Amino acid sequence: MAHAHMAEMLDLDAEVLHEYHREVITWVSDGLPADARVVDLGAGTGTGTIALARALPSATIVAVDVDDEMLGHVRHRAAALGGRVRTVAADLDVPWPADLGPADLIWASASMHHMADPGFAVAQAFATLRPGGRFAITELDSFPRFLTDPAEVAVEDQGQAAMAARREEGGLHMHENWGDRLTAAGFTLDAERRFDIDLRPPLPAAAARYAQVSIERMRHGLEDRLSAADLAALDKIIADLPARTDLSVRTNRTVWLAHR
Repeated sequence: MAHAHMAEMLDLDAEVLHEYHREVITWVSDGLPADARVVDLGAGTGTGTIALARALPSATIVAVDVDDEMLGHVRHRAAALGGRVRTVAADLDVPWPADLGPADLIWASASMHHMADPGFAVAQAFATLRPGGRFAITELDSFPRFLTDPAEVAVEDQGQAAMAARREEGGLHMHENWGDRLTAAGFTLDAERRFDIDLRPPLPAAAARYAQVSIERMRHGLEDRLSAADLAALDKIIADLPARTDLSVRTNRTVWLAHR
């Protein structure tokens, strides 16, 4: 169930925030060679992989993930792209497979915070790129929030704070200064851009499902941390979400773009 929720949430994020994703991919890929080799780190279900393939119709895309079930989603989606997408199952916390490179672009969307050793991962990216090749890191400054009723906002904020504490305890690098990491590894930092996303009603139908899957995932991750009353409040919110028309989508993301 957790795996299915994660896969669906990744797909819904790409669907609901499609304008943001399109803008970032267009920006970081502008000027790449027509036959570029692109590596998608932590590809998940392949939303970034497919978007990159569509933005760069002559490029070869290598989707890398530790989870072969996720890569199965990528292979299914890429079947119509004529062999331009290859999948590689790899643990990125050990030396990376040599055949990932030489790459013209490494794309890492909300994946770098999972690395056990950020410095090692950035150094591996440097070694995988061609001279002049680009590394684009996207990370979440805040996870999406959806509720607008003040009482419900308080419940959502409490849950998000508890989830942030759990991620911190789990060793995730949510607040890493990737600009410093990039320059320390020998990269030239070209830009750091923050995207403030605030989508208001009316929203596409997928937004309610995005909210439901996200808040369900939060609720199940906090069963041992929230009171029975708080869990009941989340359950009521989740049950009501499919019929809601007052939802918004609020999140902040930062993109670092550097070159070797």
